Amino acid sequence: MDELAERIIAAAADAIIYADRSGNIVRWNSAATALFGFLPDEALGQNLDLIIPEHLRAPHWRGYHAAMERGELKLQGHPTLTRGLHKSGRKLYVEMTFAIVRNSAEETLGSVAVARDVTERIERERNKARAS
Repeated sequence: MDELAERIIAAAADAIIYADRSGNIVRWNSAATALFGFLPDEALGQNLDLIIPEHLRAPHWRGYHAAMERGELKLQGHPTLTRGLHKSGRKLYVEMTFAIVRNSAEETLGSVAVARDVTERIERERNKARAS
């Protein structure tokens, strides 16, 4: 099953990022590389700050640590629109969903995020709104 899970993660069109309880990146698929620009060897072992714009880091970590302590998420799997940081320094609009990952004893191990770039859609909507 582990091999199948790895193949599924590798084939996914959306970025899949798993971080441990401390917020260090443990799993990074090829779609995450395409979205954020970092190769796996540049991302793995790094803190999630790698892809979080500086102005969002403090609120991100408050929520992340609270979720790790409670073992539950405020958004409960609902997608959220946020900003992400590309390797080039460019800020992206990213739609993300999050889930808590637990072991067989139901202890919180970390969090998985599934992300997609929605920058074009958001910019198109904003331009349309300005033109109205």
